[in-house]
Amino acid sequence: MRLAVNPTRMELLKLRRRLVVARRGHKLLKDKLEGLIKEFMSVAHEYRRLRQMVDEELPYVMKLFVLAEITSSRNITENALESVRQELDIIVQPVRLLGVRVQKLDIKYGETTGRYSVVHTSPELDIAIARLREFLPKLLAMSETEDKVRRMSSEVEKTRRRVNALEHSFIPRIEDTIRFITSKLEETERSTTSALMKIKAQRLAREAKQNA
Repeated sequence: MRLAVNPTRMELLKLRRRLVVARRGHKLLKDKLEGLIKEFMSVAHEYRRLRQMVDEELPYVMKLFVLAEITSSRNITENALESVRQELDIIVQPVRLLGVRVQKLDIKYGETTGRYSVVHTSPELDIAIARLREFLPKLLAMSETEDKVRRMSSEVEKTRRRVNALEHSFIPRIEDTIRFITSKLEETERSTTSALMKIKAQRLAREAKQNA
């Protein structure tokens, strides 16, 4: 489908300039899409690795807390955990990855307040708390990477739609319109030339008749 414009030389010049800009934009977007897809595959691979690690370690960490309850008691374990407090802040820092706004997550630990009796609690509780502290950064890294996957997937899809719109709709419409206007102008030019030649022939015939 052609664009709704008048078939004039001015419009033809405008369309040719728009076509140059559209083709340049299409190339830039296509290059961006290739870069996004390459980075997305790398991030997706990293997410699978982190997810597998979390899925493997989480049951083990939970098992340690269960063992801590079994070897002492649930009440003792819960009271011990309640008596120990430590602030934990998750710092969210916005960053850009190939133009995509993503989030960088970091953990900041505060001071530990309180303590529990190591006499009444089981050694498994100490191990469980230590392993949980080691596990949390991995869980946070997985969450950060999962967010990157979602955001980059959305950006890939949006960029692909823009590339397809330019490649299969906008640029072909401009090209069709340029061909249409060029054809119309050539037709008009031929008609004008033919009319001028006819007028000239009539004038020459009158001059020849007058001179006879």
